[in-house]
Amino acid sequence: MTFLSAAVLLNLSPGPDIAYILGQTLRSGRRQGFAAMFGIWSGAALHVVMAAVGLSAILATSALAFSIVKWVGAAYLIWLGVKMLLSRGDQFIAAEKQSPKRLSSVYWQGMLVSALNPKVAVFFLAFLPQFIVKGAGPAEAQLLLHGSLIIVVAAVIEPPLVMAGAKLGAFLKRKPRVGLWMDRSLGVLFVGLGARLAASAK
Repeated sequence: MTFLSAAVLLNLSPGPDIAYILGQTLRSGRRQGFAAMFGIWSGAALHVVMAAVGLSAILATSALAFSIVKWVGAAYLIWLGVKMLLSRGDQFIAAEKQSPKRLSSVYWQGMLVSALNPKVAVFFLAFLPQFIVKGAGPAEAQLLLHGSLIIVVAAVIEPPLVMAGAKLGAFLKRKPRVGLWMDRSLGVLFVGLGARLAASAK
């Protein structure tokens, strides 16, 4: 119960992952929201695997490695935010039919948003080992199991958020100038998240 409670709070906590999923949903609809969600999950799965095999320990112990990943991740979030700030709102008012390329782009962007966040890697490395039970099997297998359960919890929490966000986005699109306002707001949010990541320490 302690683990599941922490997993729920982790998935509900505001951050780049949730911001990206809801941002894509509001701007482009349900399909893009789910593509963003699957991308975020893929990035989280990468962190789980890294924690299980010990690669996250490099980020936790090496200031240089942590700084490199941190700055790359911060630059990427800020770049996404600047793109939104410089848009004219037309990206929010998207066409009903989206090409597969566009969906794949949203997916890969979501994966990068999650994968390039070193705080997630360090969190998994610090959080998951607390639930390893001696004699219950290989530690790596237990880490993979618990990390996968966090993504399973996300699979319960985040799809309803996407569905609600799609309805809200459809409502907002009927309002004048909402596309410009939404892109500007999301742009400020992503620039702020990037700046916070850049200013963070281990």
